[in-house]
Amino acid sequence: MTPYRSLLFVPGHKRDWIDKALAGEADAIIIDLEDAVPEDAKDTARINARQALDAYEGRTGILVRPNALDTPFFGRDVAAVTHANLSAFLLPKLFGADDIVRFDGLITAAEIEADIERGRVSLVPSLETAASLRDIDSLLAAPRVAGVMAAAAKNADISRAVGFRWTAEGTETLYLRSRVVLAARAAGLSNILLGLWQDVKDLDGMRRFAEDNCGLGYTGQVLIHPSHAPIANDAYGLDDSAREYYEGLVEAFEQGRAAGHGAVIYRGEHIDLAHANHARDLLGQDAAALDSEQRGTP
Repeated sequence: MTPYRSLLFVPGHKRDWIDKALAGEADAIIIDLEDAVPEDAKDTARINARQALDAYEGRTGILVRPNALDTPFFGRDVAAVTHANLSAFLLPKLFGADDIVRFDGLITAAEIEADIERGRVSLVPSLETAASLRDIDSLLAAPRVAGVMAAAAKNADISRAVGFRWTAEGTETLYLRSRVVLAARAAGLSNILLGLWQDVKDLDGMRRFAEDNCGLGYTGQVLIHPSHAPIANDAYGLDDSAREYYEGLVEAFEQGRAAGHGAVIYRGEHIDLAHANHARDLLGQDAAALDSEQRGTP
């Protein structure tokens, strides 16, 4: 799955919002069929999501959040929107790997029905329950998993499940956020997403939140307002100065290695192969995100 720095939630029953989001600055949108959609609008949300996928042409990736397995809607959601232009399903309210296996079976059947290759649609589990955090390693080893979203929002499902009292500093969620990053890296995942900053007007708080979590190891963030997209893109990407620094680091190391050195001094710092590999990883992730933005990779 393409790396995404910013993923904007859009209520599925509001078609004009979907169209505006697709034309916006977020790397991807998440068409919500779940919590943001009233029960009597579920059918409309599915139709809108399908139409958006059918009409897909641009740079913005499309994910869909279906309803949870304890509802009567999830099967119809998967059948309606499994599509060649769908990047992934963002799976809500999971309790273990068996839940992902259930979704995998439904999606496989829908892929066959839609005549698209099996396994094309990825899964991104959203960790909103205490059980999913406890069993995260087995959950991330389940079929189709290509990323993960850690939930750390104020007064949301995860707050109720774990029982923490949210603060902007995030001390109460530091352990769970760190645990998700470590498990995701161990599973070889490069899409490690965090949700979300709820104060729409506090852009400075949003920037601090994004920068802090990028520093923790997250690669992107789920958003609820379009104004947060450019902030997330900056925070989880590399600016010109950082890009130049890491490119120079790799060049300095390669020049040193060509001269027979295993380590060199770069801008006053000792660097060796580990530093060069880290720089290459960051530059590769940044290039992939920029390439997707320019070419429109789903």
